[in-house]
Amino acid sequence: MLSAREEDRPRNSTESLEQRLGQAFSALHLDTETLSANKVAALASPCFFHKKFDDAINIDKVLEEIQDDDSISHSRLMQTATSVREVSKQLQRRPIKMMVKNVMIITKARDNQLVHLTRELTEWLLTTPRYGSDVGVNVYVDHKLRKSKRFGLNSILEKDPRFENMLRFWTPDLCWSSPEKFDLVLTLGGDGTVLYTSWLFQRIVPPILSFSLGSLGFLTNFEFNQYKESLNKIMGDAGMRVNLRMRFTCTVYRAQPQDQSGPSHIEAEQFEVLNELVIDRGPSPYVSNLELYGDNALLTVVQADGCIFSTPTGSTAYSLSAGGSLVHPDIPAILLTPICPHTLSFRPMLLNDSMLLRVAVPRNSRATAYCAFDGKGRVELRQGDHVSIAASQYPFPTVLSQPTEWFDSISRTLRWNTRGAMQKAWDESAGEGKEVGPEVDAGFDIDIDDDADRDSGYSAEGSTAGGSSSPIRDGGRERSLITCESFALVIGE
Repeated sequence: MLSAREEDRPRNSTESLEQRLGQAFSALHLDTETLSANKVAALASPCFFHKKFDDAINIDKVLEEIQDDDSISHSRLMQTATSVREVSKQLQRRPIKMMVKNVMIITKARDNQLVHLTRELTEWLLTTPRYGSDVGVNVYVDHKLRKSKRFGLNSILEKDPRFENMLRFWTPDLCWSSPEKFDLVLTLGGDGTVLYTSWLFQRIVPPILSFSLGSLGFLTNFEFNQYKESLNKIMGDAGMRVNLRMRFTCTVYRAQPQDQSGPSHIEAEQFEVLNELVIDRGPSPYVSNLELYGDNALLTVVQADGCIFSTPTGSTAYSLSAGGSLVHPDIPAILLTPICPHTLSFRPMLLNDSMLLRVAVPRNSRATAYCAFDGKGRVELRQGDHVSIAASQYPFPTVLSQPTEWFDSISRTLRWNTRGAMQKAWDESAGEGKEVGPEVDAGFDIDIDDDADRDSGYSAEGSTAGGSSSPIRDGGRERSLITCESFALVIGE
């Protein structure tokens, strides 16, 4: 087990790791004409993984993966795809022992049942002794619960005067400005609560542990009635295993007048999405006419109601409903799924995660298009505007409940590969320990003589007799037999 708390490590060691990563990125050639200034600045910072994971990651291996690639492109450099993959592999390979001091709880503040559960969880975190102290850890809850009677802030603080400094409140601004304050984030709800958490943390994301208290459950793999056992294990000696889920960095660029001097497009909104980017025709009656570029090369023109660009995590969401494939979250890929395409040959595709995609609305298009980022922040793309999609350098770390949790989730929610009844065996009593009753005959109820068996070409057990692969053979010549109630036709004699 390794401790990942920064205060427990020598300061020189932390600075050395960050300096080495920063020097590795700065040594790479940057195409400043292609990358904007803020993206270049972001690449110089080793913030594609949470700093608290330093001890669990082989930095030398990550640097080796980066430095050995001499042909690294600007899009691949922007997303640090190779580095994130290697970090993700190492985080899943061994548990991380973290000294969790600050826990954030995210839930639906308007759901009365969830507010009561939030209070229960908060009290347990505050009162359960941790790390040699007779009290628990600091807890951050939604600032909307400060005056909630169901949450009962005053009754919690009356139990111990120290809780006044330990029970704190988070705001969206705090998540944006200081995400490093939180060592662990707990979500109470469904998949929508997890997506809201991704929306709150638009850059660095702390580890996310999700309890299943909603209608779906693709991303919530922990049972709340077992929260004490789960948290004691993760916050104790066992540690946690983390899966870095891929996110997209989606940037909207606005077209400038053609007669105006200066850049043809200016950067506008930017979002980090966990599920998908959806581009559709909105209220327009016309079919969408969108140009799709990959690494600045025109791939195709989309003529459909729209298209979905989904992460592997989002493959079980809107993309699945539109006919897209299920993709394991460990597979680095971009899913392109058309929405009601006007051509029969436009099928869902899996694209390389290192590809920089761009979707543009032609200047001569009849109508505009609309973008939705994880179902939020709906933005209109006017004629000449475009949006870029690239794998993010800020992944979404989720705590693994068990290695097969993804298969368990799709089996539980989608009834994946589940039939109402299994096919019966030849002998129904075989393997079940059942005795054949007087009314049940384990064999066949007809007599099959050897000659008829050989003539049909098949044995009673279903295997071909005499090595023949044809159903009916007579003297080496094939016959096709058509039977009816009153007659039989033999063809081929």
